Order: sequence, then structure tokens, then C-alpha cells
Amino acid sequence: MGREDRKRPATLRTIAQSAGVDVSTVSRVLNGSPEDAARAASRETADAIREWAARLDYRPNPHAKSLRTQRSNLVGVLVPRLSDVVLATIYEGIEDAAARHGFATFVMNSHDRPDEQRARTELALSRRVDGLVFGDAHHDGGFVDEIAQRRIPFVLVSRHAGGHPSVTCDDYRGGRLVAAHFLERGHRRTAVIAGEPFASTGIDRTAGFVDRYREEGLDVATVHSRFDTAGGHQAAEQLLTEVEPTAIFAVNDFAAIGALGAVRDARLRPGADVAVAGFNDTPLAAELPVPLTSVRSPMHEMGRRALELLMTVLDGGTPESQRLEPELIVRASTARP
Repeated sequence: MGREDRKRPATLRTIAQSAGVDVSTVSRVLNGSPEDAARAASRETADAIREWAARLDYRPNPHAKSLRTQRSNLVGVLVPRLSDVVLATIYEGIEDAAARHGFATFVMNSHDRPDEQRARTELALSRRVDGLVFGDAHHDGGFVDEIAQRRIPFVLVSRHAGGHPSVTCDDYRGGRLVAAHFLERGHRRTAVIAGEPFASTGIDRTAGFVDRYREEGLDVATVHSRFDTAGGHQAAEQLLTEVEPTAIFAVNDFAAIGALGAVRDARLRPGADVAVAGFNDTPLAAELPVPLTSVRSPMHEMGRRALELLMTVLDGGTPESQRLEPELIVRASTARP
């Protein structure tokens, strides 16, 4: 078979000729945003163009598209650590939404260290990203303030800082939900494993819980810890020794799992002698030997909405931050004492 007989790759022009429309219409349907496609053609025409593209095995040229739009169609994402199932689920939401917009994503771990945040950010910018999504913002907002001053498009997810556009769970309300649950169960001597002091997630969840108890004239013991099982175990050991609470709220599920272990090691019964609740409702929570009461946060939806927020920023908009609704999932770890 000669070279001239081989099947040539489909182009926008061949699709336009097959569908009986202008090349510009095909380009806006296949390469533009959903809004561009809707303005360029009716739903029936757009469907026909896509059917012809599939039939002719059309493959877009991302390099050519980036030259036309002056965009790389690439988004960088920074998280403390992708091994955390919460952050991994959020990233899945970001990636899924990005694909629908014709963008690719990549993720890097900062380990919540400011020097690594800066180094990873510069690495992302060296790859000509169109924008950034930060899942590792510190509450003081210092670093993201610097990014804003450089006019680099970005949004925050999971945590908020400095009034910059963000998508988070309503963590304060989630803390109040746990407090109301403990109060309904009759717990008056309670404690919070508050997580890292620089993360808005732990700050807001703790504040919601503590404020609800103060409304009842009750104090709450708090101790900070890492967002992992070892940190939760160590913090719970300290609380069980110094405070002897009847209920412990850990601001994420991993710390709560560590707290369950500390309760067990103290020869106490989780859910009977000491209630334990977590936050995020990760898949493991329901499968533990003592299923964990937890506040369900819409992790995947947070990621999806954060990417949509970034698209608004890239289009020149000034989006408002979003807080998504939490839901308390009650299980055996907070059974009535």
C-alpha cells in the first residue's frame, strides 16, 4: 500500500465538510468551552459534529490549540500529601472536572511545609500552568497572598485563607453538629483533638464544637495533633490521662481512628465508656470494628467545584467562595452511654 493510500487524519475542515457547517463552528464545538459550543450551534448540530468527529477518528492537536488560545490547558494542584484519602478524593473531583473542560492536571505534595510549597509552586509555574489549585493553604494566608500579588490565577480547596476564592465544607457547622450530638447523648465532659493549628479545617471544626458547648456554659479541653492515626492516638492518650472525657471529637477520621485505639489501650470501650467522632466520613469509617460516627463532607464535589471556580478566574471573573453542607453520620462509636 502506498503512502498516498493511507488514511489521512481527520481535520476540522473534513468534519465541517461532512457535517455541512463552517470550520469555525466545528472548532468552537470541539475545542471551545461548553458555553462556546452552545453559542456556536444548536444541540442537534453540535451532536452531529461530535458524531462525525468520532466516525472520522478526529484527534485534536493540543499544541496547536494552546498556540491559538495562549493557554497550556494545564492546571497544577498542591496538596499536603496525596496518600490522604480525603485529598485524593478531592483531586479526583478536580481531575474529572478539568477533563470536561479539556484541561489536564498534575498534583504535587508539599507536606504542609512552606519551603516546599514555594518550591513546588515555582516548579508548576515553570511548566506554564494556566492556574493553580491549593489544597494546602495555611490559615495566616501569607503564601497565597504572595501568589495573589503576582497575579497568578488560583483558587483554594478544602481550606480557606485570606479571603481568597475557595471551596470548602462548612467546617464550623460540622463541628456544631458533633457537639449537638454529644449533648443529646448527655456528654458534658468532652474534648477535641484539634489537628494542626495552621489549617482552617481544624480551626473551624474546633470552633463550631467549642462554641456550641459554651452556649451551654460548658468548657471543652482541646489539644492539637497531626492529621494522622499516630497523632490522634497520642493526643487521646493525653486527654484520657489529664481530662478523662466521656466523649472525644477528632477533627478528621484518621485522628479519630487513633483515638479509638487509645481508648481501647486504656481498657475502655469505644462508644460505651468513651464516645469518639471524626470528620470527613472516609470509606474506612463504616468498616471499623467499632464503626465510626463522622461528619460527611462532599470531598469529590469540593474538587469539582474548585476547578469550576478556577475556570471562572481564568475567564476574568471574580468568583465568590463556596461552603458545602456537611452531614452527621451516626454509628456505634458514639452509642448512648
